[in-house]
Amino acid sequence: MSATKSDLFVPIKIDENDLYTGVLKLLGHIRPNWIQENVKLKTLTDGITNKLVSCQYGDTFDNKGILLVRIYGNKTDLFIDRTAEIRNIKRLNVLGMAPQIYAIFENGLAYQYYPGKTLDTSSVIHETIWPLVATQMAKMHRVELGKDVPKEPFVWSKIEQFLDLLPDPYSSEEKQTRFQNKFNSKNSLKKEYDLLKSHLTKSKSPIVFAHNDLLLGNVIYNEDERTISFIDYEYAAYCYQAFDIANHFNEFAGLSIDDVDYRRYPDEDFQMQWLKVYLATYTNTAHPCENHLRQLYTEVNQTTILSHFLWGIWALVQYEHSNIDFDFGRYAEIRLDRYFELKDNIFKQLS
Repeated sequence: MSATKSDLFVPIKIDENDLYTGVLKLLGHIRPNWIQENVKLKTLTDGITNKLVSCQYGDTFDNKGILLVRIYGNKTDLFIDRTAEIRNIKRLNVLGMAPQIYAIFENGLAYQYYPGKTLDTSSVIHETIWPLVATQMAKMHRVELGKDVPKEPFVWSKIEQFLDLLPDPYSSEEKQTRFQNKFNSKNSLKKEYDLLKSHLTKSKSPIVFAHNDLLLGNVIYNEDERTISFIDYEYAAYCYQAFDIANHFNEFAGLSIDDVDYRRYPDEDFQMQWLKVYLATYTNTAHPCENHLRQLYTEVNQTTILSHFLWGIWALVQYEHSNIDFDFGRYAEIRLDRYFELKDNIFKQLS
């Protein structure tokens, strides 16, 4: 019988300005046999909203000797359903597709360590790695959560949630001026959302259980075992099949705002190879139908703008609330600039 949230809950809150003190206190609860002088802590990167600490006991490198502690970013509870996140991780863990949760505390999780390296712009297109990513995503898309979870695409309600959270005005005059100069007003973005939704709700892409945030840092490659693992299920939910794939392809552009180059977005030849491997697993067919393959390719490249709009609005919310040292305003500009660059051509296809 799997553990419930109450079984795993530890009533502490880790101060993001004093991570190690809080992490050691947590380890006292969940690893009482660990002698703290023998614990090695290391702060890792975990996207741009959370903080991640690796906890290694002595010189052991197996899953029992290392665990990870993720501390949620400031006010991320405003737009992330933590109950759903935990439910999804537990469900996927049973299927061998997500790490085991060791503890839930007031502002984070402790969970199983996956050995390996996160992907970068070179490894994500490596011929031995990308087929593993395509196959792993297809396996995830075949997961069913059960009848109690509505099979509706999360992306629309999530964008609406982000739009509602957009400050009007920003608390800083400097931020408000920058926002107005670039995006005009909150209302203009809401009108743009209505236009986007009116076109893309026509999509016939299947609704599947999706990761929805498969950036390169959320994909781990274990070279020794030749396996791919996904991490960070904060946004996992039912969504358009094509959206999850397009969202991943968009991440090929770069890992940071100083390195984004959309010339890295995969070309048609690469996408068709990737999608063929994906469909072989998703449909359990060695040779996917060419029409199905072409249809999926079209849907992916139409929903790419949905990914840009979602994360552009998300970044504008973070611009107000996050304490992380990151230029969320610039990130919003990059994603929404790309949206506006592509949208007219895609809207014509959908009209």
